[in-house]
Amino acid sequence: MENSNEKNPKEQLEKALNSLNAKENKFYFLVQDTKGVQRASVATTYEFVKILTEDGYNAFILHEKNDYHSVGEWLGEEYPSLPHASIESQELSVGPADFLIIPEVFGHVLDQTKEMPCTRIVFCQSYDYVFEMLPPGFTWGMMNVSNVITTGEAPTKFLNGIFPNLDIQQINLGIPEYFIPSEKPKMPVVTIHTREPRETMKIVKSFYVKFPQFKWITFRDMRGLSRSEFAKALSESCVSVWVDDISGFGTFPLESMKCGSPVIGKVPHLKPDWLTEDNGFWTFDPNQIIDILSSYLKNWLEDAIPAELYQKMAETIKPYNMEDQKRKVLETFGTYQEEKTKQLEVQLNKLQPVEETK
Repeated sequence: MENSNEKNPKEQLEKALNSLNAKENKFYFLVQDTKGVQRASVATTYEFVKILTEDGYNAFILHEKNDYHSVGEWLGEEYPSLPHASIESQELSVGPADFLIIPEVFGHVLDQTKEMPCTRIVFCQSYDYVFEMLPPGFTWGMMNVSNVITTGEAPTKFLNGIFPNLDIQQINLGIPEYFIPSEKPKMPVVTIHTREPRETMKIVKSFYVKFPQFKWITFRDMRGLSRSEFAKALSESCVSVWVDDISGFGTFPLESMKCGSPVIGKVPHLKPDWLTEDNGFWTFDPNQIIDILSSYLKNWLEDAIPAELYQKMAETIKPYNMEDQKRKVLETFGTYQEEKTKQLEVQLNKLQPVEETK
Protein backbone atom coordinates (compact mmCIF):
# COMPACT_ATOMS: atom_id res chain seq x y z
CA MET A 1 0.00 0.00 0.00
CA GLU A 2 1.40 3.34 -1.02
CA ASN A 3 0.59 6.83 0.12
CA SER A 4 0.67 9.97 -1.96
CA ASN A 5 3.51 11.99 -0.43
CA GLU A 6 3.82 15.57 -1.68
CA LYS A 7 6.52 17.55 0.15
CA ASN A 8 4.68 20.89 0.02
CA PRO A 9 1.42 20.74 2.07
CA LYS A 10 -0.13 23.63 0.12
CA GLU A 11 0.58 22.01 -3.22
CA GLN A 12 -0.68 18.69 -1.89
CA LEU A 13 -4.00 20.23 -0.82
CA GLU A 14 -4.40 22.17 -4.07
CA LYS A 15 -3.76 19.00 -6.05
CA ALA A 16 -6.29 17.08 -3.95
CA LEU A 17 -8.94 19.78 -4.42
CA ASN A 18 -8.40 19.84 -8.17
CA SER A 19 -8.75 16.07 -8.18
CA LEU A 20 -12.04 16.24 -6.24
CA ASN A 21 -13.48 18.99 -8.42
CA ALA A 22 -12.65 17.02 -11.57
CA LYS A 23 -13.90 13.71 -10.04
CA GLU A 24 -10.44 12.27 -10.66
CA ASN A 25 -9.99 11.08 -7.08
CA LYS A 26 -10.33 7.36 -6.39
CA PHE A 27 -12.76 5.15 -4.49
CA TYR A 28 -11.26 1.76 -3.62
CA PHE A 29 -13.73 -0.92 -2.49
CA LEU A 30 -11.95 -3.78 -0.75
CA VAL A 31 -13.56 -7.20 -1.31
CA GLN A 32 -12.98 -10.76 -0.22
CA ASP A 33 -11.97 -13.35 -2.79
CA THR A 34 -14.99 -15.69 -2.96
CA LYS A 35 -12.99 -18.26 -4.96
CA GLY A 36 -15.74 -18.30 -7.57
CA VAL A 37 -18.57 -18.84 -5.06
CA GLN A 38 -21.59 -16.53 -5.09
CA ARG A 39 -21.75 -14.10 -2.16
CA ALA A 40 -24.41 -11.40 -1.80
CA SER A 41 -22.11 -8.93 0.01
CA VAL A 42 -19.55 -9.03 -2.80
CA ALA A 43 -22.30 -8.71 -5.43
CA THR A 44 -23.52 -5.58 -3.64
CA THR A 45 -20.03 -4.07 -3.62
CA TYR A 46 -19.64 -4.70 -7.34
CA GLU A 47 -23.00 -3.05 -7.93
CA PHE A 48 -21.87 0.05 -6.00
CA VAL A 49 -18.67 0.25 -8.07
CA LYS A 50 -20.68 -0.15 -11.27
CA ILE A 51 -23.04 2.68 -10.28
CA LEU A 52 -20.18 5.05 -9.40
CA THR A 53 -18.17 4.17 -12.51
CA GLU A 54 -21.11 4.82 -14.80
CA ASP A 55 -21.58 8.21 -13.14
CA GLY A 56 -18.00 9.24 -13.89
CA TYR A 57 -16.25 8.40 -10.61
CA ASN A 58 -12.92 6.56 -10.44
CA ALA A 59 -14.16 3.53 -8.51
CA PHE A 60 -12.17 0.30 -8.17
CA ILE A 61 -12.63 -3.21 -6.85
CA LEU A 62 -9.63 -3.73 -4.56
CA HIS A 63 -8.41 -7.26 -3.77
CA GLU A 64 -5.48 -8.50 -1.75
CA LYS A 65 -3.81 -11.01 -4.10
CA ASN A 66 -2.94 -11.06 -7.79
CA ASP A 67 -4.60 -14.46 -8.27
CA TYR A 68 -8.03 -13.02 -7.44
CA HIS A 69 -10.85 -15.17 -8.84
CA SER A 70 -13.10 -13.48 -11.36
CA VAL A 71 -16.78 -13.04 -10.46
CA GLY A 72 -17.82 -13.33 -14.09
CA GLU A 73 -19.01 -16.92 -13.89
CA TRP A 74 -21.52 -16.26 -11.11
CA LEU A 75 -22.22 -12.53 -11.18
CA GLY A 76 -22.25 -11.73 -14.89
CA GLU A 77 -19.92 -10.90 -17.75
CA GLU A 78 -20.08 -7.11 -17.35
CA TYR A 79 -18.69 -7.06 -13.79
CA PRO A 80 -15.14 -8.38 -14.38
CA SER A 81 -14.60 -5.46 -16.77
CA LEU A 82 -14.99 -2.95 -13.94
CA PRO A 83 -11.68 -1.37 -12.78
CA HIS A 84 -9.74 -3.65 -10.42
CA ALA A 85 -6.62 -3.07 -8.33
CA SER A 86 -4.41 -5.47 -6.39
CA ILE A 87 -2.73 -4.71 -3.07
CA GLU A 88 -0.08 -7.32 -3.78
CA SER A 89 0.88 -5.48 -6.97
CA GLN A 90 1.06 -2.19 -5.02
CA GLU A 91 -1.70 -0.69 -7.16
CA LEU A 92 -3.25 1.01 -4.12
CA SER A 93 -1.88 4.56 -4.10
CA VAL A 94 -3.90 7.08 -2.09
CA GLY A 95 -3.81 10.74 -1.23
CA PRO A 96 -6.01 13.18 0.74
CA ALA A 97 -8.73 13.20 -1.95
CA ASP A 98 -9.14 9.43 -2.13
CA PHE A 99 -11.48 7.02 -0.32
CA LEU A 100 -10.90 3.48 0.88
CA ILE A 101 -14.08 1.48 1.60
CA ILE A 102 -13.39 -1.48 3.90
CA PRO A 103 -15.81 -4.30 4.84
CA GLU A 104 -16.38 -4.80 8.56
CA VAL A 105 -14.73 -8.21 8.45
CA PHE A 106 -11.37 -6.59 7.51
CA GLY A 107 -10.74 -5.16 10.98
CA HIS A 108 -7.02 -5.81 10.62
CA VAL A 109 -6.93 -3.65 7.47
CA LEU A 110 -8.47 -0.78 9.44
CA ASP A 111 -5.50 -0.96 11.79
CA GLN A 112 -2.95 -1.29 8.97
CA THR A 113 -4.31 1.73 7.08
CA LYS A 114 -5.11 4.13 9.94
CA GLU A 115 -2.16 6.41 9.10
CA MET A 116 -3.06 6.71 5.42
CA PRO A 117 -3.99 10.22 4.24
CA CYS A 118 -7.21 9.05 2.55
CA THR A 119 -10.73 8.90 3.98
CA ARG A 120 -11.60 5.38 5.13
CA ILE A 121 -15.22 4.21 5.28
CA VAL A 122 -16.46 0.97 6.82
CA PHE A 123 -19.02 -0.88 4.69
CA CYS A 124 -20.91 -3.04 7.19
CA GLN A 125 -23.15 -5.68 5.62
CA SER A 126 -22.74 -8.35 8.32
CA TYR A 127 -23.19 -6.89 11.80
CA ASP A 128 -22.08 -10.18 13.39
CA TYR A 129 -18.53 -9.62 12.08
CA VAL A 130 -18.13 -6.12 13.53
CA PHE A 131 -15.81 -7.25 16.32
CA GLU A 132 -14.32 -10.21 14.45
CA MET A 133 -10.90 -8.65 13.84
CA LEU A 134 -10.95 -5.77 16.36
CA PRO A 135 -8.83 -6.05 19.53
CA PRO A 136 -10.91 -6.10 22.77
CA GLY A 137 -12.03 -2.63 23.78
CA PHE A 138 -11.28 -1.09 20.36
CA THR A 139 -13.79 0.73 18.18
CA TRP A 140 -13.73 1.88 14.58
CA GLY A 141 -13.38 5.44 15.85
CA MET A 142 -10.07 4.47 17.46
CA MET A 143 -8.95 3.38 13.98
CA ASN A 144 -9.51 6.94 12.66
CA VAL A 145 -12.81 5.99 11.02
CA SER A 146 -15.77 8.35 11.26
CA ASN A 147 -18.02 7.15 8.40
CA VAL A 148 -19.95 3.90 8.07
CA ILE A 149 -22.31 2.59 5.40
CA THR A 150 -24.77 -0.18 6.16
CA THR A 151 -27.93 -1.71 4.71
CA GLY A 152 -31.27 -1.55 6.44
CA GLU A 153 -32.74 0.10 9.52
CA ALA A 154 -32.03 -2.79 11.93
CA PRO A 155 -28.22 -2.79 11.45
CA THR A 156 -28.25 1.02 11.49
CA LYS A 157 -29.86 1.01 14.94
CA PHE A 158 -27.46 -1.69 16.11
CA LEU A 159 -24.40 0.25 14.96
CA ASN A 160 -25.68 3.53 16.40
CA GLY A 161 -26.07 1.75 19.72
CA ILE A 162 -22.42 0.64 19.91
CA PHE A 163 -20.74 3.45 17.90
CA PRO A 164 -22.86 6.56 18.71
CA ASN A 165 -20.15 8.99 17.58
CA LEU A 166 -19.87 7.69 14.01
CA ASP A 167 -21.74 8.97 10.97
CA ILE A 168 -23.76 5.96 9.79
CA GLN A 169 -25.45 6.10 6.39
CA GLN A 170 -28.13 3.60 5.39
CA ILE A 171 -28.41 2.41 1.79
CA ASN A 172 -31.33 0.08 1.11
CA LEU A 173 -30.42 -2.53 -1.48
CA GLY A 174 -32.23 -3.12 -4.74
CA ILE A 175 -33.21 -6.50 -6.14
CA PRO A 176 -32.09 -6.84 -9.79
CA GLU A 177 -34.67 -6.88 -12.58
CA TYR A 178 -33.83 -10.43 -13.65
CA PHE A 179 -35.56 -11.75 -10.53
CA ILE A 180 -39.02 -12.23 -12.05
CA PRO A 181 -41.81 -14.82 -11.73
CA SER A 182 -41.81 -17.67 -14.20
CA GLU A 183 -44.40 -17.56 -16.96
CA LYS A 184 -44.92 -21.29 -16.43
CA PRO A 185 -46.69 -22.87 -13.43
CA LYS A 186 -44.60 -23.27 -10.31
CA MET A 187 -42.85 -26.60 -9.84
CA PRO A 188 -42.89 -28.84 -6.71
CA VAL A 189 -39.42 -27.60 -5.79
CA VAL A 190 -38.36 -26.06 -2.47
CA THR A 191 -35.44 -23.66 -2.80
CA ILE A 192 -33.47 -23.51 0.44
CA HIS A 193 -30.79 -21.10 1.63
CA THR A 194 -29.05 -21.39 5.00
CA ARG A 195 -25.85 -20.00 6.48
CA GLU A 196 -24.24 -23.47 6.83
CA PRO A 197 -24.63 -26.55 4.58
CA ARG A 198 -25.32 -28.74 7.63
CA GLU A 199 -28.38 -26.61 8.42
CA THR A 200 -29.72 -27.28 4.95
CA MET A 201 -29.24 -31.03 5.24
CA LYS A 202 -30.80 -31.09 8.71
CA ILE A 203 -33.99 -29.50 7.36
CA VAL A 204 -34.13 -31.72 4.28
CA LYS A 205 -33.49 -34.99 6.12
CA SER A 206 -35.84 -34.26 9.03
CA PHE A 207 -38.59 -33.19 6.60
CA TYR A 208 -38.39 -36.43 4.61
CA VAL A 209 -38.36 -38.54 7.81
CA LYS A 210 -41.35 -36.77 9.42
CA PHE A 211 -43.35 -36.35 6.23
CA PRO A 212 -42.56 -39.35 3.99
CA GLN A 213 -45.65 -38.59 1.87
CA PHE A 214 -43.68 -35.65 0.44
CA LYS A 215 -40.61 -37.60 -0.61
CA TRP A 216 -41.40 -36.72 -4.20
CA ILE A 217 -40.87 -33.01 -3.40
CA THR A 218 -37.45 -31.73 -4.52
CA PHE A 219 -35.21 -29.48 -2.44
CA ARG A 220 -32.83 -27.17 -4.31
CA ASP A 221 -29.77 -26.00 -2.34
CA MET A 222 -28.93 -22.55 -3.68
CA ARG A 223 -25.17 -22.75 -3.09
CA GLY A 224 -22.79 -22.65 -6.02
CA LEU A 225 -25.22 -21.19 -8.55
CA SER A 226 -24.60 -18.25 -10.82
CA ARG A 227 -26.88 -15.24 -10.34
CA SER A 228 -28.89 -16.12 -13.46
CA GLU A 229 -29.27 -19.75 -12.32
CA PHE A 230 -30.16 -18.50 -8.85
CA ALA A 231 -32.94 -16.27 -10.19
CA LYS A 232 -34.27 -19.01 -12.49
CA ALA A 233 -34.44 -21.53 -9.63
CA LEU A 234 -36.39 -19.06 -7.47
CA SER A 235 -38.83 -18.25 -10.26
CA GLU A 236 -39.60 -21.94 -10.81
CA SER A 237 -39.93 -23.02 -7.15
CA CYS A 238 -43.19 -23.08 -5.26
CA VAL A 239 -41.68 -21.93 -1.95
CA SER A 240 -38.38 -20.86 -0.37
CA VAL A 241 -36.88 -21.76 3.00
CA TRP A 242 -34.51 -19.29 4.67
CA VAL A 243 -32.45 -19.70 7.85
CA ASP A 244 -29.78 -17.07 8.55
CA ASP A 245 -29.61 -15.94 12.16
CA ILE A 246 -26.92 -13.31 11.57
CA SER A 247 -28.29 -11.81 8.37
CA GLY A 248 -27.96 -8.04 8.30
CA PHE A 249 -30.43 -7.43 5.48
CA GLY A 250 -31.71 -10.63 3.87
CA THR A 251 -31.64 -10.42 0.08
CA PHE A 252 -32.70 -14.06 -0.43
CA PRO A 253 -36.28 -13.66 0.90
CA LEU A 254 -36.75 -10.46 -1.12
CA GLU A 255 -35.43 -12.16 -4.25
CA SER A 256 -37.86 -15.02 -3.62
CA MET A 257 -40.79 -12.64 -3.18
CA LYS A 258 -39.87 -10.81 -6.38
CA CYS A 259 -39.95 -14.17 -8.16
CA GLY A 260 -43.42 -14.85 -6.76
CA SER A 261 -42.22 -17.57 -4.36
CA PRO A 262 -43.48 -17.33 -0.75
CA VAL A 263 -40.92 -17.63 2.03
CA ILE A 264 -40.80 -19.84 5.12
CA GLY A 265 -38.09 -18.60 7.42
CA LYS A 266 -36.66 -18.20 10.87
CA VAL A 267 -36.64 -14.63 12.15
CA PRO A 268 -32.96 -13.52 12.40
CA HIS A 269 -31.43 -12.06 15.57
CA LEU A 270 -31.84 -8.62 13.98
CA LYS A 271 -35.33 -8.53 12.47
CA PRO A 272 -35.12 -6.97 8.97
CA ASP A 273 -37.15 -3.84 8.20
CA TRP A 274 -39.13 -5.58 5.47
CA LEU A 275 -40.21 -8.63 7.54
CA THR A 276 -43.86 -8.49 8.64
CA GLU A 277 -46.15 -11.12 10.07
CA ASP A 278 -48.22 -11.33 6.87
CA ASN A 279 -45.64 -11.29 4.02
CA GLY A 280 -44.32 -14.80 4.71
CA PHE A 281 -44.39 -17.68 7.16
CA TRP A 282 -42.06 -16.78 10.03
CA THR A 283 -41.01 -18.56 13.20
CA PHE A 284 -38.52 -18.04 16.02
CA ASP A 285 -38.13 -21.80 16.41
CA PRO A 286 -36.14 -23.45 13.57
CA ASN A 287 -37.61 -26.83 14.51
CA GLN A 288 -41.03 -25.60 13.38
CA ILE A 289 -39.89 -24.96 9.81
CA ILE A 290 -40.57 -28.48 8.53
CA ASP A 291 -44.08 -28.44 10.02
CA ILE A 292 -44.82 -25.08 8.41
CA LEU A 293 -43.44 -26.39 5.12
CA SER A 294 -45.63 -29.49 5.25
CA SER A 295 -48.73 -27.38 5.88
CA TYR A 296 -47.78 -24.97 3.10
CA LEU A 297 -47.24 -27.75 0.54
CA LYS A 298 -50.60 -29.27 1.37
CA ASN A 299 -52.32 -25.91 0.78
CA TRP A 300 -50.29 -25.24 -2.36
CA LEU A 301 -51.25 -28.58 -3.88
CA GLU A 302 -54.90 -27.76 -3.15
CA ASP A 303 -54.46 -24.27 -4.66
CA ALA A 304 -55.38 -22.78 -1.28
CA ILE A 305 -52.59 -20.22 -0.79
CA PRO A 306 -54.39 -16.91 -0.07
CA ALA A 307 -54.08 -14.20 -2.71
CA GLU A 308 -53.44 -11.69 0.09
CA LEU A 309 -50.03 -13.26 0.69
CA TYR A 310 -48.90 -12.51 -2.86
CA GLN A 311 -50.22 -8.96 -2.54
CA LYS A 312 -48.19 -8.44 0.63
CA MET A 313 -45.11 -9.87 -1.09
CA ALA A 314 -45.51 -7.39 -3.96
CA GLU A 315 -45.89 -4.50 -1.48
CA THR A 316 -42.82 -5.65 0.45
CA ILE A 317 -40.50 -5.80 -2.55
CA LYS A 318 -41.61 -2.52 -4.11
CA PRO A 319 -39.21 -0.19 -2.20
CA TYR A 320 -36.19 -2.41 -2.93
CA ASN A 321 -35.58 -1.51 -6.54
CA MET A 322 -32.37 -0.78 -8.42
CA GLU A 323 -33.27 2.81 -9.27
CA ASP A 324 -33.70 3.80 -5.63
CA GLN A 325 -30.48 2.01 -4.72
CA LYS A 326 -28.62 3.87 -7.47
CA ARG A 327 -30.03 7.20 -6.34
CA LYS A 328 -29.01 6.59 -2.73
CA VAL A 329 -25.51 5.37 -3.66
CA LEU A 330 -24.83 8.49 -5.75
CA GLU A 331 -26.33 10.73 -3.08
CA THR A 332 -24.22 9.17 -0.30
CA PHE A 333 -20.90 9.21 -2.13
CA GLY A 334 -21.64 12.62 -3.60
CA THR A 335 -22.03 13.89 -0.03
CA TYR A 336 -18.71 12.30 0.95
CA GLN A 337 -17.14 14.05 -2.03
CA GLU A 338 -18.59 17.43 -1.01
CA GLU A 339 -17.63 17.05 2.64
CA LYS A 340 -14.07 16.11 1.72
CA THR A 341 -13.83 19.16 -0.54
CA LYS A 342 -14.95 21.46 2.28
CA GLN A 343 -12.48 19.88 4.72
CA LEU A 344 -9.56 20.39 2.36
CA GLU A 345 -10.62 23.96 1.58
CA VAL A 346 -10.60 24.74 5.31
CA GLN A 347 -7.13 23.20 5.65
CA LEU A 348 -5.88 25.16 2.64
CA ASN A 349 -7.26 28.44 4.00
CA LYS A 350 -5.46 27.85 7.28
CA LEU A 351 -2.20 27.55 5.37
CA GLN A 352 -2.64 30.76 3.39
CA PRO A 353 -1.67 33.26 6.13
CA VAL A 354 1.37 31.19 6.96
CA GLU A 355 2.47 31.23 3.37
CA GLU A 356 1.94 35.02 3.04
CA THR A 357 4.06 35.88 6.08
CA LYS A 358 7.08 33.97 4.82
